Amino acid sequence: MNGISVTANGADRTHVERRKLILEKYPQVRELFGKDPVTFKITAAIFVGQLVIAAILGSLGLSYWWLSLLMAICVGAFANHANFVIIHDAIHNCVFDSPLANKWTAILADLPNAFPTAMGFRCYHIKHHSHLSAYDYDADIPSRWEVEWVGNSAWRKAVWLFFFPAIQLARLSRLKGTVPIWGTWTYINIGVIALFDLFVLWAFGPNALLYLFFSFWFSVGGLHPLSARWLQEHFAFGPDQGTFDYYGPLNTLALNIGYHNEHHDFHEIPWNRLPDLKAMAPEFYDDLRCHRSWFALLVTFIFDPTYSLGTRSENVTQAAREAPVIAPAE
Repeated sequence: MNGISVTANGADRTHVERRKLILEKYPQVRELFGKDPVTFKITAAIFVGQLVIAAILGSLGLSYWWLSLLMAICVGAFANHANFVIIHDAIHNCVFDSPLANKWTAILADLPNAFPTAMGFRCYHIKHHSHLSAYDYDADIPSRWEVEWVGNSAWRKAVWLFFFPAIQLARLSRLKGTVPIWGTWTYINIGVIALFDLFVLWAFGPNALLYLFFSFWFSVGGLHPLSARWLQEHFAFGPDQGTFDYYGPLNTLALNIGYHNEHHDFHEIPWNRLPDLKAMAPEFYDDLRCHRSWFALLVTFIFDPTYSLGTRSENVTQAAREAPVIAPAE
């Protein structure tokens, strides 16, 4: 099943249409909707694990910064990346029934980042769903200055990926119609993270905090294979598909974030039930192109001049000329 459907403002409506078709054919998909409190237990376990590692590294002193870097790349990045997925599910209220409990779950998952991200993410992520690929609303779309500066240069694409955490933050100023970033919960998020960072410094020393920051950085950017997720999700690797899945071995550690078409079709389904959705309605997903390796995608994107940051925007423009999603053949 191929084709992208867009609105007049450039928003990709493919997922809305496919959702409707799936529900018409498989109404039992609604049984997958709901909450998964087990996710909170995973959050708590990651928090404790990251704090223990940070404490051990902190006891070694700042001269072991290199070990903090190595541990962050090999262990911490995967832990913090899983926490980002938990933040994502909490923002969609897929952990608890209570919106308040979901907000605090997101903040708990944010603590090992040593940098406040959860509530800022909450402010713009819903627009990413409702206005997917629309430049003025979707923070996942590269800003025009990014597209112009990076071009299809390999070294500039590598620099862009390395500094992606900071670049993503810089995009927020261009967005329209989002929830105001500087709200009560953003201040709470900042305050809690600041107090936690001060505690880590006081209790374990600077190398502990450095480990947590490295873990945050390489979970999102830093040319870590995990950073290829930002390429996998919506960069155009074909003219007639706007969202791509990742079905590789790291999905287990990444809490199924690779099931991205499935998530955009049904954001009410928690992360651990997304494979069930694909199994329930396979004909809607099996023919979509997907990625099997984040590392291979990372290397391809950097060194293949065919791909640039403009690929994402160009795909949406071209999508306006494509046919909308149609139901797959029986």
